[in-house]
Amino acid sequence: MPRPVCPPIAADVIAELGDRIVLIDRKNEPHGWAIPGGFVDFGETVEQAAIREAREETSLEVELRALLGIYSRPDRDPRGQTISVVYVARGRGRPEAADDAKALALFTLDTLPSPLAFDHAEILRDYEQFLKTGKVQSPRGD
Repeated sequence: MPRPVCPPIAADVIAELGDRIVLIDRKNEPHGWAIPGGFVDFGETVEQAAIREAREETSLEVELRALLGIYSRPDRDPRGQTISVVYVARGRGRPEAADDAKALALFTLDTLPSPLAFDHAEILRDYEQFLKTGKVQSPRGD
């Protein structure tokens, strides 16, 4: 039986360092500030991909602490339909931009940069709700 054709899956990490989060300035299209992350490789779990991508782009070791949500709106990525699994994690180490990140900075939710890539403004609003309520994304179906 042939394999189904499916959208790629990405794993993204909201990496917390104290009271701030790490965002990267993307080296590749689409440009803008983004939550660190990338595509899941064959043979790895989504959790492994999240940890690997955080390390590759920010030089941080992360400990995943919550699954914030799964973002799958077909138009969320201008390169084509992509499903993203987003985690909240605690970061350890000294953050440095690497791999697909041309720059990196720490932000509070009150001082987010612009423009944010993809649907990351929506994801960070969900993260803010998570911090206030402890609740993760509720299914939208849109």
